[in-house]
Amino acid sequence: MLEGLLKKRTYITVSSVPIKKEEKGKIKASEVRPTIPDGMWCKCPDCGAILYNEDVEKNLGVCNKCNYHFRIDGKYRLNLVADEGTFEEFFGDITSVDPLNFEGYKEKLTKAEEKASIKEAVITGTCQIDGKKVAIGVMDSNFMMGSMGTVVGEKITRLIELATDEALPLIIFTTSGGARMQEGIFSLMQMAKISGALKRHSLKGLLYIAFLTDPTTGGVTASFAMEGDIILSEPGTLIGFAGRRVIENTINQELPKNFQRAEFLLEKGFIDSIINRKELKEILSKILKLHEVK
Repeated sequence: MLEGLLKKRTYITVSSVPIKKEEKGKIKASEVRPTIPDGMWCKCPDCGAILYNEDVEKNLGVCNKCNYHFRIDGKYRLNLVADEGTFEEFFGDITSVDPLNFEGYKEKLTKAEEKASIKEAVITGTCQIDGKKVAIGVMDSNFMMGSMGTVVGEKITRLIELATDEALPLIIFTTSGGARMQEGIFSLMQMAKISGALKRHSLKGLLYIAFLTDPTTGGVTASFAMEGDIILSEPGTLIGFAGRRVIENTINQELPKNFQRAEFLLEKGFIDSIINRKELKEILSKILKLHEVK
């Protein structure tokens, strides 16, 4: 009798599904809110807490136990930052081609567009933040891990030139796995092209805010991500050029546990501040107000 009372019941069956490394901890967002994985619960990749999806959604894609910032897409980030109805997209009709006839590249572009619901790995345009007009670019890791190809470089360069011509402050949210290998040298040359445009923007005395989100690596880090007048980041963001294992194997030393994380870079003076997602618009508004041209 007691054996029957204490017998463990099976309440739910959970199947084991392998999680791709690049998808770990990611919340894909729609235009108006982050899309939480199917089901009622998700697991925080940082602290391991089991979270109610609705709570994560209400908390802007942030773990309410450890403050881990799940990845969100570009459209959702724009929705967080821009005043309602003020975002105007520019250069959205530019799409990638296959300059090197790289095998399977066209198919990858098609799949990436379907997955991210955008034509390339960056959204560019203008918007208002608490009534202040800015030029804004938002990279999206859902499109080929935010890799920088010819179109990404061209859109960002044109955005910077627009900001220069109209004397606008510039904000670029970065997230990228680096240069897009399928475009070879065409991809790498975007680093210099964007940097040149930023120099002209700077010579006019205009403000550029670089906001780094997880992950920001490779050629993006080696160029415009680290060229901001003010460089901000979300908590826990991976920021670096070469991978951790590559560096360790090169110098034959074990690196600190938090190496290449935003907190480590802040300590070493590479970035200026770490901003929680809830405070994002408020902080940007204050910075823009302080640097407003009279």
